[in-house]
Amino acid sequence: MTSPKNYDIKDPSLAEAGRLRIEWAQREMPVVKLIRERFTKEKPLNGIRISACLHITTETANLALALKEGGADIILCASNPLSTQDDVAAALVEYGIPVNAIKGENEETYYKHINTALDHKPQLTVDDGADLISTLHAKRSNLISNLIGGTEETTTGVIRLRSLEKAGKLKYPLIAVNDAQTKYLFDNRYGTGQSTIDGITRATNILWAGKKVVICGYGWCGHGIAIRAKGLGSQVIVTEVESVRALEAVMDGYQVMPLLEAARVGDIFITTAGDKNVIDKAHLQAMKDGAILANSGHFNVEINIPALESLTRSQRRIRPFVDEHTLNNGRHLYLLGEGRLVNLVAAEGHPASVMDMSFANQALCLEYMVKNRGRLKPKIYPVPEEIDKQVARLKLNSMGIDIDSLTPEQKEYLTSWEEGT
Repeated sequence: MTSPKNYDIKDPSLAEAGRLRIEWAQREMPVVKLIRERFTKEKPLNGIRISACLHITTETANLALALKEGGADIILCASNPLSTQDDVAAALVEYGIPVNAIKGENEETYYKHINTALDHKPQLTVDDGADLISTLHAKRSNLISNLIGGTEETTTGVIRLRSLEKAGKLKYPLIAVNDAQTKYLFDNRYGTGQSTIDGITRATNILWAGKKVVICGYGWCGHGIAIRAKGLGSQVIVTEVESVRALEAVMDGYQVMPLLEAARVGDIFITTAGDKNVIDKAHLQAMKDGAILANSGHFNVEINIPALESLTRSQRRIRPFVDEHTLNNGRHLYLLGEGRLVNLVAAEGHPASVMDMSFANQALCLEYMVKNRGRLKPKIYPVPEEIDKQVARLKLNSMGIDIDSLTPEQKEYLTSWEEGT
């Protein structure tokens, strides 16, 4: 278990700083707070061992505390080597939740921490990117007999797990939390949009107005980043491989073009496609002097970093989270956060208010899996509709917003096959 004394930070108030930040985030997480209060009384996860591989942030801390209050025996590890907030990790240890994560850990330590979390012999898993689940299937399959089920938080993770399912190798039931409407319509769009802009701004202190911002991928995350960049006065260019999404970007008022064409004019490039080598060697060679490269996809594979290094004559860290690459042709490219999630590397990740819904889904889905223990097959399940709607209803209530409901006459009309006379 990682404890505060293991961190290379001498501030004795590290855990206290983390506690205060966790408390501040809780103000913006009323739905998780309501669930935590109910869990405290009902103990629906009593004695259940949970291994969670998540970004160690203030929002994650509030989820972990809710699960612990529900009776769970939970252990955490990081889902990204650079996304851990050390003060939060230290605070969680003092709350009695083991945390295996340090910001800046290398790949070896990263997977060591994942395996330590699996040593917990989990009955439920919570994953963000599917590294814990894939490690479990590939190297720790002896633990699968213990498992009731698990959840996956991200688009990237769900894609990986669907591949596992399609290959017939998925060994236990999982819920795709990412596919809940109260997750992707808000977390992916508003959360990623704001936090990505925040991360790039903190790292570079650039002025967005007038910049040509190239967004690679126009899924819900790309939508959100485009909205925020446009709102700050940027000229937004979208690159896509899916025709429907490209058409949508055009109708939303953005320029759409091939990435090689955009590479010649862009000032800032943001990848959010969930695929490998989205920005490749040919694109890097075409970029103008001073171009900034940032990734907001889960893994650091969207920008071809080995290709960038092969083109680099010299490299230096010019600001925290900003590496200047001087290319053989004399141009300079600036890579942010080592190509990892810029919103978590250089900033604090999504605002707590939007993570409130995502983590409410996580908590309620874990409760659902325990209630349905033994009745779920090894497959990918959607978030139950009643949970998705419950989360939306609780969020609206917390905002003091009431909505209408259908009358019996309206309900009958919507279910009738007769002519609408």
